Amino acid sequence: VLSVENEAMGTGGAVALARQHLSGQGPVLVLNGDLISSVDVTALVVHHAATGAKATLSLWEVEDPSRFGVCDLDESGMIGRFQEKPEPGTEFSNLINAGCYLIERDVLNGLSSDKHSMEREVFPGLAEAGGMAGLAFTGYFVDAGTPESFIEAAQVCIANGRYDSGHVEGNSWFGEGSNCIGAAHSSSIGQGCNIGEGASVSDCVILSGANIGAGARLDGCLVGQGANVAPDSNYSGLVIGHGASV
Repeated sequence: VLSVENEAMGTGGAVALARQHLSGQGPVLVLNGDLISSVDVTALVVHHAATGAKATLSLWEVEDPSRFGVCDLDESGMIGRFQEKPEPGTEFSNLINAGCYLIERDVLNGLSSDKHSMEREVFPGLAEAGGMAGLAFTGYFVDAGTPESFIEAAQVCIANGRYDSGHVEGNSWFGEGSNCIGAAHSSSIGQGCNIGEGASVSDCVILSGANIGAGARLDGCLVGQGANVAPDSNYSGLVIGHGASV
């Protein structure tokens, strides 16, 4: 089911809109769609049941938590405080909300249908009331909300075999029907792409149907579907839109 919002409803409003499509009993799993991680959902479910929490968050440790929701986790696996996107230096932990969590049905049913934020308006209250648990995991986690991290997410997927079609050569993934006469390094080459003779792409994501001209050099670029890059051009850190020509 795809929910189309005429107005952005925030994370809380978006989850509330899903209620009408849910059946059955028990906790509901919510997963942010802009991340790649190795979270063990089964372990999360077990921890949720063992603690009797109203909500259980997957947690990841980072050096700079200012872009994320920060959790104060105690020895029993419960979160005593939740702080969304703290100012640098004000965080009380380096454990962040990793965008995968379980919530009980009464929490889900109690969500407002209006625009609101789970992280700013729901989680802090649950933590203060003693109803929120957390479980840290290791492996990998990429919040793919920027062009750079989108490329990183693709590289992590390649390194960990997270693809269901195409093939890997060296450290690059090639989609079905792609044709690479040039060279690709640590890149994702989508279905039906063409990489011309003498061209080189490094740390790039090339989406389906794009054409990279002969002799072109791309480094750290995100190339949209059906885009065209001229022969012998040289770009670094560029985002090229779907169907665009540069």
